[in-house]
Amino acid sequence: MATAAIAKAPKEIIFEWEGKDRNGKVVRGEMRAGGEAVVNASLRRQGILVSKVKKRRTSGGKSIKQKDIAIFTRQLATMMKAGVPLLQSFDIVARGSTNPRMTKLLTDIRSDVETGTSLSSAFRKHPMHFDALYCNLVEAGEAGGILEALLDRLAIYQEKTLAIKQKIKSALMYPIAVIIVAFVVLTVIMLFVIPAFKEVFKSFGGELPAPTLAVIAMSEFFVAWWWLLFGLLGGGLYFFFQSWKRSEKMQMAMDRLLLRVPVFGDLINKSVIARWTRTLSTMFAAGVPLVEALDSVGGASGNAVYAQATEQIQKDVSTGSALTTSMTSTGVFPVMVLQMAAIGEESGSLDHMLAKAAEFYEDEVDEMVKGLSSLMEPFIIVILGTLIGGIVVSMYLPIFKLGQVV
Repeated sequence: MATAAIAKAPKEIIFEWEGKDRNGKVVRGEMRAGGEAVVNASLRRQGILVSKVKKRRTSGGKSIKQKDIAIFTRQLATMMKAGVPLLQSFDIVARGSTNPRMTKLLTDIRSDVETGTSLSSAFRKHPMHFDALYCNLVEAGEAGGILEALLDRLAIYQEKTLAIKQKIKSALMYPIAVIIVAFVVLTVIMLFVIPAFKEVFKSFGGELPAPTLAVIAMSEFFVAWWWLLFGLLGGGLYFFFQSWKRSEKMQMAMDRLLLRVPVFGDLINKSVIARWTRTLSTMFAAGVPLVEALDSVGGASGNAVYAQATEQIQKDVSTGSALTTSMTSTGVFPVMVLQMAAIGEESGSLDHMLAKAAEFYEDEVDEMVKGLSSLMEPFIIVILGTLIGGIVVSMYLPIFKLGQVV
């Protein structure tokens, strides 16, 4: 039996080209092909006199972040609502991106769509950047012929979610930065300043005050064992965050603890509720059945406590329970959200009422962040002043005592 050898197709890469059309006008573009010869031949058939062909650089660049995906979604929704064809919209967004990795991602998705793959299926090939919620909404838009509207909803959802995360980060940034600076200052004092004072005090010949002796003892311990302290601190933080990331029990315990932290716990709780209600509103408005929509809601909340509660709600709803009844039984949702959900179920406008609840809690988060910024500053200054000031006073007590004797 004769066997036919099948040649392996060359790997296609993206080329940037430049040339002149039949009217002598300079034109530029990009083409995915197996080599420069293929690009030249294809362009000649189109009547273009090619002057330059080069491979497009796709390596390097920054990692793709959620903000990049949100910007892409907004641009794609805007162009499709303006009547720009899908493939051309991808071309425009890809060329406008300054991140080579993002450009490559969009080009790969465009190539899949061009060969007949649905847009949602093309997105599902990149789960690191497009989660189940994103793909499900796009799929619902394709099935219902309302892709432009759902892309717009997706863009709004991502922008709101990013805004909440940014507000939480801004609220935590100041205390974290101050704590790091304080740690560095205390390290310098313990390693260099206090030992210098110790040498001065030796010449006094008298008995040192108890606070001074305590600070010197801490400094001596720190100088002798700083490598062990830093090692334990670094290793402890590493294993703590790794276990938090990988262990479901640890995630549940830490997320439950974060919700109970004074001041910050209330802020985190409201931000989680805002994301939960915003996600469910977006999914339900897209026509996704409630039980299926709840699949994505728990994970999107960003908190294991609410993810577990969502799983219980999904089980109850699938057996015929009302959404409000199931939410009430979990004991994690505030009364206002339960009332809004109940009104939405009775009036048939659940998505609208959940969106209103999300807007309310987003505004609450915004106000809390503003209040925390003004509250934390004097609070941190008092703590640092007491800590560092106490050390400084302890080291100067022998000098004050010597002055009184003189």
